[in-house]
Amino acid sequence: MAEMVGLRLYSCCNCRNQVALHDDVISKSFQGRNGRAFLFSHAMNIMVGPKEDRQLMTGLHTVADVYCCDCREVLGWKYERAYEETQKYKEGKFILEKTKIVKENW
Repeated sequence: MAEMVGLRLYSCCNCRNQVALHDDVISKSFQGRNGRAFLFSHAMNIMVGPKEDRQLMTGLHTVADVYCCDCREVLGWKYERAYEETQKYKEGKFILEKTKIVKENW
């Protein structure tokens, strides 16, 4: 994979595979399974697992876990569907847990 020279980004904590751009951060105020998490508009070099309904802090959502495509580390999840109208903005977006990603080019 070509290096993204000069761009601030996030990589998998396990293998340093680049998984998201800093410019795609929507919010740093989310809660993951293991603490703080970031909401991203896009993610790259990931695999999306099967969809499942999950009761989260903000209500029922259909989500799919996301994995690093190189080492298969679970990094977070993708919001596939939000059942509550106030949560619809999350659909198609990604949660990456802070403990699972590292900053690159900062």
